[in-house]
Amino acid sequence: MFKSLLRLFGIGGKGCSCSCGHSDDKIRELEHFVDYVVRALVDFPDEVNVSSGSTDNGTVIRIECRKEDIGKVVGKRGKTIMAIRSLVSGAGGRLQQRISVEVVD
Repeated sequence: MFKSLLRLFGIGGKGCSCSCGHSDDKIRELEHFVDYVVRALVDFPDEVNVSSGSTDNGTVIRIECRKEDIGKVVGKRGKTIMAIRSLVSGAGGRLQQRISVEVVD
């Protein structure tokens, strides 16, 4: 898992910037990354659902969890979700795609 995350963020391994479908795999890896981080943060990891979908502005990764766990995902003053968004946005920039993260309540 750690090696695939390093490749995802462009550290080690060769990246591909063509339109041959590798970006779909990378978005799926980003989705799994968000799922892994969120499940580590919350009290009820079995009730976390992370999904992605396309919009006019790019791709959106949606996080659904119990209402009690939303505060843990967002963090104090929004710092945790801002960190997750920053990592996802940076990886999306390497893919030349706009990817955002939303917490669904």
